[in-house]
Amino acid sequence: MQYRVQGIVIRSMDYGEGNKIITLFTREMGKVAVIVRGAKKVKSRYASVAQLFTSGDYLFFRSGQLGTLNHAEILDSHHRIREDLHKAAYASYMAELTDRMMADQEANAFLFEQLNAALTGIEADKDMQIIGFIYEMKIWMQAGYQPELDACVSCRSTEGEMRFSAGLGGILCERCRGKDPQAMLMSSGTWKLIRLFSRMDIRRLGEIDVKPQTKEALKQLMRAYYDAHIGLNLKSRNFLEQMDKYGV
Repeated sequence: MQYRVQGIVIRSMDYGEGNKIITLFTREMGKVAVIVRGAKKVKSRYASVAQLFTSGDYLFFRSGQLGTLNHAEILDSHHRIREDLHKAAYASYMAELTDRMMADQEANAFLFEQLNAALTGIEADKDMQIIGFIYEMKIWMQAGYQPELDACVSCRSTEGEMRFSAGLGGILCERCRGKDPQAMLMSSGTWKLIRLFSRMDIRRLGEIDVKPQTKEALKQLMRAYYDAHIGLNLKSRNFLEQMDKYGV
């Protein structure tokens, strides 16, 4: 059966002497794997459509789990991302997170639009770390891992100083802080931002200026929650952490 989809290449791997298998995250079908014959050849007309982060219209035939590409047209190559180490690192993390957390053929048009907007934002030199935080929050929510950010997870209070409990899955008020001695203190600004991220549509993200110390606090919260509830070992995440560690 033949399918026509709009997709983003979130994974690309060599297959045989001249071919590639790409994983597309599509608006219509979710994740699908497609063979691109001849994609490794220098003069192949399909070499560019098989590159990571490429967004395009793809036509493929499929009789089993793996499709075969018949035709493709690029909508956005996102070549500026691939040419920049930092941009590529953040985009790779979002792509790998999507690949690992979303099931095959599970359509999610909203998340597709969010990933597309995230890549566009990174290429347009918007704050890639903030875009990464927002997209990460979006995919957690779509996968059923949304943290409780509006009220204390224990007593539902919204008053006073709040802490973030990665283990309990959300915020704790001052009275309930003893339920998790490891809960991290949050400033009112950090709490406001992380709640905003859970509601923000990346397609509407304008210029945003976040202080370095606030971004560092957000990073610690997000990583702690990821480790407690997601726990996937991602090469791209490890690379980002190495970049942070050595100040690359």
